[in-house]
Amino acid sequence: MSHVFHRHLKQHYPTAVGGEGPYLIDAEGRRYLDASGGAAVSCLGHSDAEVIGAIQQQVERLAYAHTSFFTNEPMEALADFLVERAPQGLSSVYFVSGGSEAIEAALKMARQYFIERGDPQRRHLIARRQSYHGNTLGALATGGNAWRRRQFEPLLVEVSHVSPCYAYRGQAEDETPEAYGERLAAELEGEIQRLGPETVMAFVAEPVVGATLGAVPAVPGYFKRVREICDRHGILLILDEVMCGMGRTGSLFAAEQEGVSPDLVTIAKGLGAGYQPIGATLVSEGIRAAIAEGSGFFQHGHTYIGHATACAAALAVQRAIESRDLLPRVQRLGEGLQRRLEERFGEHPHVGDIRGRGLFRGIELVADRNDKTPFDPARKLHAAIKRTAMDHGLMCYPMGGTLDGQRGDHILLAPPFILEESHLDELVDKLDATLRAVLDHP
Repeated sequence: MSHVFHRHLKQHYPTAVGGEGPYLIDAEGRRYLDASGGAAVSCLGHSDAEVIGAIQQQVERLAYAHTSFFTNEPMEALADFLVERAPQGLSSVYFVSGGSEAIEAALKMARQYFIERGDPQRRHLIARRQSYHGNTLGALATGGNAWRRRQFEPLLVEVSHVSPCYAYRGQAEDETPEAYGERLAAELEGEIQRLGPETVMAFVAEPVVGATLGAVPAVPGYFKRVREICDRHGILLILDEVMCGMGRTGSLFAAEQEGVSPDLVTIAKGLGAGYQPIGATLVSEGIRAAIAEGSGFFQHGHTYIGHATACAAALAVQRAIESRDLLPRVQRLGEGLQRRLEERFGEHPHVGDIRGRGLFRGIELVADRNDKTPFDPARKLHAAIKRTAMDHGLMCYPMGGTLDGQRGDHILLAPPFILEESHLDELVDKLDATLRAVLDHP
């Protein structure tokens, strides 16, 4: 018996012992094409020599120094790198160990900002249903996935949730994308008015919704309207790019494609590409100034924030993405993946939608594509797909509860940026074999 408290105590896991480019290798020598980057993490694959070398050099020099005593060179250099490339107005970076911590930091920073300004009545958060912002209590409260929240509900702070921008399910047949976006903006405005504009602290959203919806981008103009509404009421806009950021959608920050600048943006996963655990919250100059000119002290912190080795790894990852010109590659490979998915599954009776940006793609599965009826949740289709894909040497990221936390299934694809065209063919072939095995044998 394993003494590890695994994620699922009734499941057996193969033992990963190595990695080679876009493949992971288990103890029996089986190779798995990592078509999900784990959870949209491993953007450089699993054996990047430059990143490994940077980690080794940093550990030899300085592995860790607590940030209540010291700053360190990799942290300063990584902050400079990110701010130079960030959306306009973001001027500093608070480093953490992962995405949930980044969201927690953003929420607490938003609250402290208004305290420092003398606006303590601003306490309400608004987010979107079927969002995912992490598993710590603050992040879980902000996220809008009913299944993830249910058993912990008594422990969660109250957060308002409005509709997601989910055109496949939410846009009416006679409605243009722009009109749909306006309708959602009006819903947000209505919720702000219900709570009282002077009491609302922040609106939190993923530019491209990842785990809970499956790579769902917003309709054109939606985030510009959201930004206008937030500005009009003095509300902070927090964009969660933990999964969709750091090049995953084809631009370093997903917000670039929306033409907006957030007040706070959270990043993780692709920041360190899995070579070290790291996340970050990027902060606007206005928020930094309010705290700097007030107490000067952000009342928050973790032991491993600004970890020197983690920052060195992340800096090496980001320099590799830039120096190897991988963002145009993400765009090109993403288009190639979308084309292959549409060619293979576009007329599939159980594929309702194929969507996404860059190397961040989602396939929504339905029992009936004509009326978009989801499969019976009792079938646990997503679990069968994950298990069968592994049997075929493919790692993908299927999830259930796409519609409402209970009904609906989708598959999320987020492969490494280093794929070759042949890997795209392998990915689609193995996914096809998986769906045939699962859907042809209910």
